[in-house]
Amino acid sequence: MRRSARSLALLAVSAVVLVGCAEGAPGPVEDVSRISVVASTNVYGSIAEAIGGDHVEVTSIITSAAQDPHSYEASAQDSLAISHAAVVIENGGGYDPFIDTLLEASGTEAVVVSAVDAAGLRGGNEHVWYSFQAMDALASKLAKELADLDPVHTGDYAESYDAFASELAALEERTNGLYEIWEGTGVAITEPVPLYLLAALGLVNLTPDEFSEAIEEGWDVPPLVLQETLALIEGGEVALLAYNGQTAGRETEQLRAAADAAGVPVVSLTETLPDGADYLSWMADNITAIEAVLE
Repeated sequence: MRRSARSLALLAVSAVVLVGCAEGAPGPVEDVSRISVVASTNVYGSIAEAIGGDHVEVTSIITSAAQDPHSYEASAQDSLAISHAAVVIENGGGYDPFIDTLLEASGTEAVVVSAVDAAGLRGGNEHVWYSFQAMDALASKLAKELADLDPVHTGDYAESYDAFASELAALEERTNGLYEIWEGTGVAITEPVPLYLLAALGLVNLTPDEFSEAIEEGWDVPPLVLQETLALIEGGEVALLAYNGQTAGRETEQLRAAADAAGVPVVSLTETLPDGADYLSWMADNITAIEAVLE
C-alpha cells in the first residue's frame, strides 16, 4: 500500500511523545523529526529552508554549478530521497523532467509543488526563479502545504513566509528603481535563464532567439545566427553579456571572447546557488553585479 503525503508527514513532523507513566516520570518530550522535503535544485531547497525553518529536512538534488539541470540524469540516491519525501518541489514547465520521472517510478503520494504552476507561468519562459513575483507565489504555496501537513506549526510557516515575502518586496523595489534608469538598454545573453530579472531591470535582450534556443537545447548554433550574434557584440549594441556557465560550450565561449575583445562586460547569471549563498542573497548579488557594470 502506498503511503499518503499526510501519512508521510505524520512520520516526519514533530510530535509529542509521552515518556513513562509511573509517578515521577519525566513530562512530554518533543520528537525532533522533521518534514522531509526534496527540491530539484538548491534554489528551491533554499526557499524551502526559508519557509520551513527547523520543521523541515531539505534535500536538494542539483547542488553544483557544474551540473546542467537540462540534461541531469537521476541516481538511485535521488530515487530513494523522493520515495521518502513528504513534499517535492520542482520548477516544472519541462525544466526538470527528471523529477516527474522519479515521482512516477517511486509511486509516492508526496505533495508536489511546482513553481511554474504556482506562478501561473506555464507556457512561457520556464526559468521562473529569476522572477520575484513567481517566487513569492511559490513560497506562499509552500507555506500553505506545510501548514496542511503540520498544523501545529502553521503560525511558524506563515511568519517565515511573511519575512521571505518582505525581503522579496525589497528586491523588487530595488529593481523598480533601476528600471527607471536602465529602461531600454540592450543586452545579450547566452541562454534565456535570467530574462525575468533582466526585464525587471528594464534591460532588453537583443540576442537572436535562434542562438539562445540552440544553446539551451544543446544544438549547434546555425553559422549565420552565430555570426549575427557575434556582430551584435562586436558592434557595441549591448551594454553587457549575461553568461550562463552551466551550459558553456564552443559557441558561448566565442561570444564571451568577442565580449572581452569589445570591452563588453560579462556577468555570470547561473541556474543554481553559489556556495554559501541563499536565494535572497544570491539575487541581491546578481543585481549588484549588473549594477556594477552599468554604472
